[in-house]
Amino acid sequence: MDEKWFNSFQEKLDQHHHWPDLYVFKFIVPKGKEEEVKHLFPQHTTTEKPSREGKYTSITFQMMAPSSATVIEVYKKAAAIKGLIAL
Repeated sequence: MDEKWFNSFQEKLDQHHHWPDLYVFKFIVPKGKEEEVKHLFPQHTTTEKPSREGKYTSITFQMMAPSSATVIEVYKKAAAIKGLIAL
């Protein structure tokens, strides 16, 4: 994801949300990477669901975000995790 994509995404967030707002993040990570995602957001409760074959885990958490910039910051941090897919 490049900066142009993030700028476009931020515009869409601002069109559809009234900040502050509750935002739901959902990531899919290879098995063994769950703690890396949870470590990025230690103050939030996560929900985990393993894939059918157990190779991946879906991680969902909610965050009261003060702005779209905060949401973008979370996605940028998460993008550093190898194999992560943001939904």
